[in-house]
Amino acid sequence: MVDHQRYINAVDVWIIERPERVILAFVLLTAIFAVGFTNISTESGTSQFTEDSPAQDALDDVNQRFAPPFEEANGSTQLIQSGPNVLAKDELVAMLEVQQRLVARKNLRVVATSSAARIVAHTLDPNATTLDAQIRTIERATPTEIETAIRTAAVRTGFTELLSEDFNRKSASAAATVGTVHHDVGGVSQSAGTSGNSPLTDIQTRTQSVAESVDSDIRVFGSGVVSTEFTNIIFDSLIIVVPAVALLILVFLVFAYRDPIDLLLGMLSLVMAVIWTFGFTGLAGLQFTQMLIAVPPLLLAVGIDFGIHAINRYREERVTGATIDESMRATTDQLLVAFFIVTGTTVVGFAANGISDLGPIRQFGLVAAVGIVFTFLIFGIFLPATKVWADRLRNQRGIREFGVRPLGSEGSLLGRILTVGVVVARRAPYALLAATVLISVGAGFYATGVDTSFSQDDFLPPEEVPDYVAGLPEPLAPSTYTVTATSNFLDERFATTQDDTVTIYVEGNLRKDSALESIQRANQDPPNTLTPNNREVDTESIITVIRDYAEQSTAFAQLVDRNDVDGDGVPDDNLGDIYDALLDSSYRGQAREYITPDYRHTQVVYSTASDAPQEEITSDARAFTDRYRFPAIATGQTVVLQAVSDAIFESAIKSLLTALVVTVLFLVLVYYGIEGRPSFGIVNLVPIVVSVALLAGSMRLFGIPFNALTATILSITIGLGVDYSAHFVHRFADEYDERTDLFAALEETVRGTGGALTGSMLTTTTGIGVLVLAITPILGQFGLVVALSIFFAYLTSILITPSVIVVWDRITR
Repeated sequence: MVDHQRYINAVDVWIIERPERVILAFVLLTAIFAVGFTNISTESGTSQFTEDSPAQDALDDVNQRFAPPFEEANGSTQLIQSGPNVLAKDELVAMLEVQQRLVARKNLRVVATSSAARIVAHTLDPNATTLDAQIRTIERATPTEIETAIRTAAVRTGFTELLSEDFNRKSASAAATVGTVHHDVGGVSQSAGTSGNSPLTDIQTRTQSVAESVDSDIRVFGSGVVSTEFTNIIFDSLIIVVPAVALLILVFLVFAYRDPIDLLLGMLSLVMAVIWTFGFTGLAGLQFTQMLIAVPPLLLAVGIDFGIHAINRYREERVTGATIDESMRATTDQLLVAFFIVTGTTVVGFAANGISDLGPIRQFGLVAAVGIVFTFLIFGIFLPATKVWADRLRNQRGIREFGVRPLGSEGSLLGRILTVGVVVARRAPYALLAATVLISVGAGFYATGVDTSFSQDDFLPPEEVPDYVAGLPEPLAPSTYTVTATSNFLDERFATTQDDTVTIYVEGNLRKDSALESIQRANQDPPNTLTPNNREVDTESIITVIRDYAEQSTAFAQLVDRNDVDGDGVPDDNLGDIYDALLDSSYRGQAREYITPDYRHTQVVYSTASDAPQEEITSDARAFTDRYRFPAIATGQTVVLQAVSDAIFESAIKSLLTALVVTVLFLVLVYYGIEGRPSFGIVNLVPIVVSVALLAGSMRLFGIPFNALTATILSITIGLGVDYSAHFVHRFADEYDERTDLFAALEETVRGTGGALTGSMLTTTTGIGVLVLAITPILGQFGLVVALSIFFAYLTSILITPSVIVVWDRITR
């Protein structure tokens, strides 16, 4: 055994004999961390999750190597126009006027525009190439001429794709259309995720004001708009959740402490824990992300538990007539060990997320683990020292104490309820454990059906925010959110979006005679997910450009024929000459979209079945790459997001297993070193394994998937859950050393520690449960599962741990 008492005695000297110095040191440290608190910067969006993904790396290469239709333009804004008929004369003019005004504003850096209105105007007058000329053309045309031009344009490739699915060629009408404005914003990559720091944000904000200047329903949509809402949702969620959390926690802490000075000390310690943690975040140069919104509630969960246990244990000694010094010494002798065990296991639970392949989850694990260490120091040293100092001051000034009776004391209603687990342990411990095993196995098996998801929608508000949010007064009133509604509008009204494609990125010597034939052969007998019409594969590639140009140029068609050995329209020889001819022609822009100038990289874009699940599309696309003779990788938004979703699930499982293994080793070693009873480590863990099974089953029951935030919950459940069972087991070990009767020790444990556990559970489950009020769906789900995990940990500790201890005692005897 390790002589840990001498270390506790050294801490006791500072807490009991020099409390003023302790308080001063912690105040100075708080001031230092407060400086870092002011240096925190934010990062929002989903692009942070796609970093370091092979599929995202491939997509970045595709965006970098292949020129878009407007080579200098690398950012775009969509203008979504809706109304009874967006092809009416006044609506066509409105779209053109918006685009004209955007081009005129130099700070918007517009380099090109496109819209159905421009196509109609050009159809009316092929010489009208500028926006000014096209506006005049539409204004001079009669309604009949415009309708005729629309019907003519409808046969052209690309026109109907700009219109909603309700487009009626006969009546020349449609309820919605999409125009596009291209900006030169210097190196914006189109990743599968959306960054919260997009340079398009300011541009698209100003674009919206221009769109509102015309008499038409035109809204702006793009990555900059999404980025703005990603950032706003962080602050709006905090503004709504933090006051609600603070109010509920205050109410329950009033019940738990029942003394204004003790309440003030507990709240002060909680605030210090948050300042230290996020001060560290700022000093370390870490950015505040959506994931880190969940850290303060977790710190509050552990901090509240530590605070209530410290005050409650101190009161247990004081009501016996012990002095301030004697009471605090007895408190720290017991609780510093318990706090150390809880801190160690909680840090393990949080830090287990450090093995995740996703950067934001790793950062979340780091910040949360550091925060728990700070919480241990503040509640293990600062709070006891301030309590000693405050009570001495009370005695000197004759200030009355309130609520000195500890929670769950003998004879109280709560004390009688808490002994239920002991009663069952006395009468039928084996039956209870057998039922527990069956329930845990059933819940675990049921939990295998939990879904895994990752999408931009997880981080965005619902289309309609709840009434309790919409009706909040300033400064709590949330921002106006449009992205979800606009995204749903596009999905409902338009047949295809960028999400409906998969890209195969191919690298190799494309001058090789078999290069194009290998691409052609790969497209034979494709999987159903890559066949939108379930008949034949729909692709766009360099082969598509070759065929299109061959239809327009007789000379090029003859060149292709001379080098097409098998007569299938795909050249087999002298491919370098074919590519050279393409890049020297008017089809140069189209060719550059699919092949690089060095002829070593190409992309093949496949349309996907609209009803195919993301997982199946990705699986088929990855298997499809094996058909290519050159090195190839599947990418695109669907593939990248599925890769993140897979990483989330792997992260959840790996973090859970890591947390379990390390926690078992830690508990066994700690109890061996402190109590000489390593088997207590297993006793300590049994309720937590049950909690994890119940929580995982509950996630499926309530339809909560593993997503970017809830993927951390299984390992966190171990960290937070051990908090409850560790306090119980360690208190029992102390009581059992002083008593020879097992059940007397158990009853004293549940009345002493059980009361503090109950206060802690009520405070933290309601406080963290308030996260369901957050505007972001992912935060609401996280709040619910954390609250459930704490409730299950409390329930299993109070009801199951006594029976586990009874069986342990019988086995060891």
